[in-house]
Amino acid sequence: MVKLGVEVLFESERKTIHGRRVGLVSNYAMTDSRLTPVIDLFLGDSDCRLVKLYGPEHGVRNSAKEGEHVDFAVDRHSGLPAYSLYGDAKKPTLAMLSGIDVLVIDLQDIGCRYYTNMNTTALCLDACAQAGLPCVVLDRPNPIGASREGYAMPAEFASFVGMRGIPNRHGLTMGELARFHQSGMAAPVDLTVVPLKGWRRSMLFGETGLPFVSPSPNTSTPEMTLLYPGTCLFEGTNVSVGRGTGRPFEMIGAPWIDGHALAKRFNALAAPGVAARPVYFSPHDSVYAGELCEGVQLHITDARAIHALKTGILLLQEVAFLYAGDFRFLSVQSGARPFFDLLAGDDRLRAAIIDGAARSYLTDESEALSQFARQVRDAELYD
Repeated sequence: MVKLGVEVLFESERKTIHGRRVGLVSNYAMTDSRLTPVIDLFLGDSDCRLVKLYGPEHGVRNSAKEGEHVDFAVDRHSGLPAYSLYGDAKKPTLAMLSGIDVLVIDLQDIGCRYYTNMNTTALCLDACAQAGLPCVVLDRPNPIGASREGYAMPAEFASFVGMRGIPNRHGLTMGELARFHQSGMAAPVDLTVVPLKGWRRSMLFGETGLPFVSPSPNTSTPEMTLLYPGTCLFEGTNVSVGRGTGRPFEMIGAPWIDGHALAKRFNALAAPGVAARPVYFSPHDSVYAGELCEGVQLHITDARAIHALKTGILLLQEVAFLYAGDFRFLSVQSGARPFFDLLAGDDRLRAAIIDGAARSYLTDESEALSQFARQVRDAELYD
């Protein structure tokens, strides 16, 4: 079984926290392999003193909705101040960091650029550099392994759902992402990554031997994480991604979609590793809450073969073609970039879908990913 960074820390890397006042960026979904919350591991350790908590999107309790503003609170379980990094500030301020000797980050990434924990980690590194604080990142597996998809996003499309220079599916762990971000920082930061033991880049989550704990409210299953780099793109449109159901990002639909027709057309494209079936659902939250939606549920038939981004693009193109009178990209305020473009990482994909040419979008993907592989080689920790 793979050994998590937090377990390696307490077994053999205590020097990074010995005798120090610790600020911990994490939430109650982060556990060790025995399902003990990481926060409790630090609370029960006599070698250091946990004095502050910092919560990413969804908060320390991992209960807030996607995009929901989270306020400062005193954590009822630990009695510690819980600062929000998804409220008035997304980067820790100097005041938030006062009174600690080291900032420890233990957050799960799910292998995709849109997942905000990597940006929280990057901003924490920037804050530590500014404050002159050491930072320790406790590594966790990338649940969808080493495969990469898409294009590294140019700087002008950077946002909190997109770290510049990272492709849609990046193939790195959180510790490696931290090292990659460190390599491009203007100011130096004292970064220590406590690595995993026994993890190989080729592993999917089911091969780690670890229990799957949902790291965010709509990260439901390992299968969902494999589809997310493609299906999350629908969040920039007026189509439901199944939020408010038991299968978010596996089901795609709307009241105006014919799921049987959509499934037939999508399956005819023979996208590798995935098949669609018609489905009906009524989400209790988010887009079309309380309305009956029709669409498809995507089922993974070969986790090694699936190209999630291609899957999402093909499905987007079919929906846009079949339902041109109903489908639309979300509108934006004047001067702002469409949310779809922030997810995609450019405006080319939206234009290609509008023109009916989305199937050619990934034509030069291989060359772009080879360039990214060269850029991140020094940040990689695992074979």
